[in-house]
Amino acid sequence: MPTAKKSIGAKKSPAKKATANKSASKKSSGRKYSPKASQSVEREMKAMKQGKLKSGRSGKKVTDPKQAIAIGLSEARKEGAKVPSAPQKS
Repeated sequence: MPTAKKSIGAKKSPAKKATANKSASKKSSGRKYSPKASQSVEREMKAMKQGKLKSGRSGKKVTDPKQAIAIGLSEARKEGAKVPSAPQKS
């Protein structure tokens, strides 16, 4: 009687299968921020480093990088660039 040979590595390991299903179910939406938005942030960061960036109403000099990024993203939103919405204030 002929015996069937078992092929080594024919079965997938459960870890690989779970990873494949996880990535298939997760939907990728592409970039969160458009290149136009990153250019706006880059421009504001450069202005902050040169000491030329001023905040909105008060006109005080901006020294915090986080604030410079926020200003850049805000301007990008006004221009219509793809940027996630700002966090809602409570």
